[in-house]
Amino acid sequence: MRKLLEDFYHGNLAPDEQKMAPDSELRRLVGKAADCVAQLIKRLDKAEQNILEELTDTQHLMSGITAQENFILGFRLGVRMMAECMDDNDGDLQGV
Repeated sequence: MRKLLEDFYHGNLAPDEQKMAPDSELRRLVGKAADCVAQLIKRLDKAEQNILEELTDTQHLMSGITAQENFILGFRLGVRMMAECMDDNDGDLQGV
């Protein structure tokens, strides 16, 4: 537990900086998306390429916001669950 607190103090926690497993489904899908974008870029003129780039940049920003919000919501849910676990006087039976 202390290591986690030390990492937190020193700013060494970065849940958004994860590596994809080499043979994962996610890596395969990211590669497929990149291939699709590359194929589209070849077919589009410069103005259309700019629109596609703006679209993909916007999608990345939205994904980042969604990931951050889901992380916060999940963390809050975990804290609520831990707090509820501490209340042992809320049932019909009481522990020994």
